[in-house]
Formats: sequence, C-alpha cells, structure tokens
Amino acid sequence: MSEPVLAVQDLTVGYRLGHRLTPVVHEVSFQVEPGQVLALVGESGSGKTTTGHAILGLLPANGEVLGGQVRFRDQALTQLSPKGWRALRGRAVSLIPQDPAVSLDPVRRVGSQVEDVLLLHTRLDAAERRRRVYELFEQVGFTDVERRYRQYPHELSGGMRQRVLIATAIAAGPDLIIADEPTSGLDATVQKQVLDLIDDLRNRLGTAVVLVTHDLGVAADRADLIGVMRAGRLVEAGPTREVINAPTDPYTRRLLDAVPSRLPLAPSIPKTDKTAISVRDLHKDFDGVAAVDGITFDVQRGETFSIVGESGSGKSTTARILTGLTAATSGTVTLLGTDVVGLRRRDFRPLRRDVQFVHQNPYASFDPRFDVFDVVEEPLRSFRPAQTPRKRRRANEPRVVAALEAAALPADLLHRHPRELSGGQRQRVAIARALVLEPSVIVLDEPISALDVSVAAQILSLLRRLQKERQLTYVFISHDLAVVRAISDRVAVMRHGRIVEQGIVEDVFQRPRHEYTAGLLDAIAGADLLAGAR
Repeated sequence: MSEPVLAVQDLTVGYRLGHRLTPVVHEVSFQVEPGQVLALVGESGSGKTTTGHAILGLLPANGEVLGGQVRFRDQALTQLSPKGWRALRGRAVSLIPQDPAVSLDPVRRVGSQVEDVLLLHTRLDAAERRRRVYELFEQVGFTDVERRYRQYPHELSGGMRQRVLIATAIAAGPDLIIADEPTSGLDATVQKQVLDLIDDLRNRLGTAVVLVTHDLGVAADRADLIGVMRAGRLVEAGPTREVINAPTDPYTRRLLDAVPSRLPLAPSIPKTDKTAISVRDLHKDFDGVAAVDGITFDVQRGETFSIVGESGSGKSTTARILTGLTAATSGTVTLLGTDVVGLRRRDFRPLRRDVQFVHQNPYASFDPRFDVFDVVEEPLRSFRPAQTPRKRRRANEPRVVAALEAAALPADLLHRHPRELSGGQRQRVAIARALVLEPSVIVLDEPISALDVSVAAQILSLLRRLQKERQLTYVFISHDLAVVRAISDRVAVMRHGRIVEQGIVEDVFQRPRHEYTAGLLDAIAGADLLAGAR
C-alpha cells in the first residue's frame, strides 16, 4: 500500500458565534492514496464541506480547528502558517468550489483568472502562461480556446464556468484536489463530462480527490471510497461497493432508500379521459431565436406529465407560457378549456385560481419582508374583496393553516420568516402557497433540484399524496431523469426547443427511440449500482 497523499486523524472543527465556540465536526478520520477518490456524502449541515475547507485551511474567520491532525504527505497542514499556505495552495493542493458564479471574478476575463495560478506558482513568462492556459482549456474540453480565454464568466454556461474552475484547480498539477459539490445543479450530460474530466486527471496524474457531494449517484459512480457524514461525524466509511451494497449504519440505509432511482414508481391513480392542457404547434422566440420551436402535447386531468431536457432546451419557457408568465409567439395552449395564447394578463387572471406555479428557487420567489403566513396568503389577497388587514387575516387564516397542513408543515411556522427555514421547509411553503387557492393544475419547475436526497424524497412523497387526495394535474419540469421516472405517468424530452420524444414514462426509459434520450439515460449517475443495492 502506497503512502497516503492525505491523512486526516480525529479532526474536530468549531465555529465561534459571539463568545460561544460550537464544535460542528467531531473526530473525523480518513486517508486518501494517490489516484484515489474519496466521496464525503451527507445532507446539508452534516459537516462535509466544513471538513473539506478545514483540510485546505479555508475556514471562515469564525471557524477554528479544535483538535486532530491533517497531514499532506509529510506536512502537518493544521500547523501551517499563512505564508506556507500561499506556497502550497494552488500548487500542491487545490479546490474546485461549488458555485462558479461566486468563485469567478465577473469583471475579469476567465483566461487571466486561470493565469493567476501560473503567475504565483511557476516561472513561466507571459507568452508561456497564455499557451499553458490554452492547453488547460483543451484538457477540460473547450474548443476555440483563444476565444474562451477572452470571454467573461457571464458569457459562459454553468458547465463551461465549472470547467474554468477545474482548469484553475489543475493548472499547477496538484497532488490533491478537494472538489466541493463540483456538479451541483448541472445537467446530467454536463455533470458526466465534468466527472469524466476529474477521472481523467486522477488516472493520468495520480491526483487524489476528496469529492464532497450530497449525490449518492455521483459517489457510487466515481468514488473508490465513501465516507458518510451525519451531524459532524463520520458514521460509516469503506469501499464504495461495500457501503452501497451492505450499509451498516441506519442513516446510510435511509440515504440509499431515498435515492430517486430506488424509489418506487408513481402509483397508478384514477385518470379521466378529460384533457387539462392541450398544446399545439407552440412557438416562442426571443430576439429572433426560437426558445420553443413548434411543440405539441396533451396533459390529461389527474396525471403527472413531465418535461425533461438540459438547460436551454425550452422546458422552463414552456412552463412559463402554460402559467401565463410568458407570452407565446404563436400556436395554441388550451388550458382547462380556454385558449390562453394572446390573452391579456387581466384576462388570464381568473385562471390563476385553477393553475398555480411552484418555482425552482422558492426563497427567491418570496417577498423577504413576509412571514410564512403572508407568503401563503398572498394568492388569496388577489381574489378576496378589499378588507382591513386584521379582518383579511382572520378570514384567510383557516385556508392558510389548511394549506400548511396539507404541505406537512406545522402551524407554529406561521410567523417565521423564510430565512429561518430549511430548504425543504421553504419548498413546502411554496407548495402550500400553490395549494391555498385549491387549484386543479400545478406546474412545478425543478422543485427539488437544490434539495438533499432525503428531503427531495419527502417532497416527492408529498406531491404524490396531494395528487391522490385532490386529483391534481401536474406538469413537472426537470433535468433529473431518475426523479422523473419516480413521479411521472408520461414524459416529453425536449432539445433545442423541440420535443424529440414523448410517451409513457416506462416505455421511454426502457426503449428510447431518440439518441438524445438514450444519452440522457446513460448519463444518470450511479443508476446501475444504486438500483441493485436492495
């Protein structure tokens, strides 16, 4: 067995809040050898990101290593001075951060940002540094590298920005990379490309990788070892297949049971032969570019119809047209018997009682001044006669409380603000707001894309229950095919504004007719291993 690149022993980390120092990571131990990938998995707040940042000396100002050792080869990192970190970080150890939108300077060209690492850690002159950045961009899969060098972050897609961060992380050929949720929020095919790139690096260069992720599919596909974290402790660790196939800790088993590819299929519910939504030859252009290009589909009452595709495929634009938030360029959309294309906003307004929208990011869709009562009550205010605030709240409170209860939220959250809630609670509040008018159709745009696996499973279960109890019709927008399979009756696959395939979900998944659909299915992380871990 080779000498470990990284050895973590009894690492304990705390955060100082006021005069109080609270431990959040407790006596964590693991090792990573050259070329190995260790995945640290767990839900938000489990301590996995704090562990990764502690290894690299990147804790925030109120963070502190309280005990234990972190050794990189023969160096004790917990005792390293700021000068020592400047010499080491970026050259021998590096970070791929979670959010490229935050990590990249918006007013500098991306090529010059990658060049900063070479300026700090090499003796290359300006021309050699630029050539090296071109080489790095080719390694991460860019074409037309000279053009990419000159672009700003806002000119790149999310997947492209993540590739820039990877190029930055590998610029000086590090022995260790900490990858903190490097594919969070990316489409399945872009996620696969990014993970393939990291795999290629560790195979070619022997780079050791600590992969911080809440996605067990990614861990199952890409890691040699898995460490499961809960409440700041490493509750289980071992070779990937052993942890996946024979977990010893109940928490690990619960995480595995919540993986979308292992969830049972949506139970069949009584359907009607009545059509809730009929779309014919729908088009939407933005500045002469077709975002939606002649799509046609029907949604029956009481069913879940999913629209899947990568970013830019037109699925979210379609959802906004269905809910009257975006005007179509041409075509017809018949919603509960009314053709809504061309309707003015005030004419669409009566339909909002029956058609509600759940946004991808619930927090961004809430008024920050509102408490939970105000957020959920907001749709009612649009349809009730003008009243004094006190009378209005008294009249609406039973409906608000009932909507919260339907969304499995306790009434004691009524007077909290959304910033005081967890991500899962915020999403439930968004669902309660959609339910308060007792609609018959709900359009959900990526409603669980940012949630931990177990919280996402709870939301899917909630949506199923509500559909069964209320005979709701769902249009479910997602890039996650495993989630779509778990909740949908029928599915349409969109690419470049067009529907390339649609049908009963199991038919599409088992016998895809279009090569694009087959590629999306092949890109589902960990599907085979996790599906077999029963």
